[in-house]
Amino acid sequence: MPALPRRRRSPGAPTAGFAINGQEINGALGDLGTLLPLTLGILALGVLPPGPVLFGFAAFYLATACCYRLPIPVQPMKAVAAMLLATGMTPQAVALSGVMIGGVMLGLGLTGWINRLSRPIPQSVLAGLQLGLGVMLAQASLALMGEAPWLGGVTLAVLLVTMRLPRCPSVLVTLLVAAGLGLLRGDGGAIAAPDSHSLLALAAWPDIGTIEHSLTTLVLPQLALTVTNAIVLTALVAGDYFGERAAHVTPARLSISTGLANLVLAPFGALPMCHGAGGLAAHYRFGARTGTAPLLMGLAMLIMACLPMPWSLALLAAIPAAGLGALLLVAAWQLGVTRRLFDSRPDCWPVIAATAAVTVALSPFWGLVAGAAAEWGRVGWARYRRARDASAR
Repeated sequence: MPALPRRRRSPGAPTAGFAINGQEINGALGDLGTLLPLTLGILALGVLPPGPVLFGFAAFYLATACCYRLPIPVQPMKAVAAMLLATGMTPQAVALSGVMIGGVMLGLGLTGWINRLSRPIPQSVLAGLQLGLGVMLAQASLALMGEAPWLGGVTLAVLLVTMRLPRCPSVLVTLLVAAGLGLLRGDGGAIAAPDSHSLLALAAWPDIGTIEHSLTTLVLPQLALTVTNAIVLTALVAGDYFGERAAHVTPARLSISTGLANLVLAPFGALPMCHGAGGLAAHYRFGARTGTAPLLMGLAMLIMACLPMPWSLALLAAIPAAGLGALLLVAAWQLGVTRRLFDSRPDCWPVIAATAAVTVALSPFWGLVAGAAAEWGRVGWARYRRARDASAR
């Protein structure tokens, strides 16, 4: 597959770091399909206090807006969130995992090793990773919509129709429709989550058992996902969307911002957080073109963190999961079905397919490994055929 062309500024793209208009506000809401289901599910467990979780998102969103001035997303770390929802963890173990991941990501960014890890990845493998992650997001969205299929279907139809109307705040209209349908159906409402934890989740040094459990259960699985999706693919997608405006969105810088956020915020009870290619695709698809999206999300989360917790949780839980699934499905298409996929040469298609299939079946890390092996085989086969043709002549 040919090398990625030099980043160019998108025609008509705004050059300002922040812009306030309907499309920016609409785009700011685009990633709620990823953010809310995981966050609300974790808060419902009562393991982490809502205040520090919401404030952590607010602080990271605002810092991201000032640092990148583009719609770079903030999301909960999915592997950590999944294990927390599946098995339950202590606040200390969750905070420890955030600190450990933050330390590794900060080290990779400051030393530049993250750039060295991302440079050798062939474009065919990156296309396969994007396709695989798009399919994974689509599966998650269909699972959410499956909780109330008729509500999800109506919400998706409203979203697709309003997206075709010029200057229509499609996401806002869709969320209002979903919330209204949820009220009629009896969905939504407050989440009872205690807010009685101590100020520091890492108030004491963890014992060796907690360290070992956090490392094997949370940290190692999450690192593979963070490096591939939250760092390498986020930088790649930002370059595709914004050209030269995203020259500062490098793997090293994304790694540093992720590392600092988790090192500073996780000890106080924030959920481990990262960036993400899917969130960037969602913000962009619904109209975000500047740093307004993370700025508005940060301010909204800050207001939620300052309100009485029952009010905040009731507002967040008012949107049914099926409605959020509709947003996530559109974002999945935006991430997975790209120009890079259609511009690839036919001999790259098996590499893309193998990478995507293993990503969906196992994880992005193993998809990367499988894609690299497939690309190595493709290059070797091409050399063999050239040598055979040359000898035949």
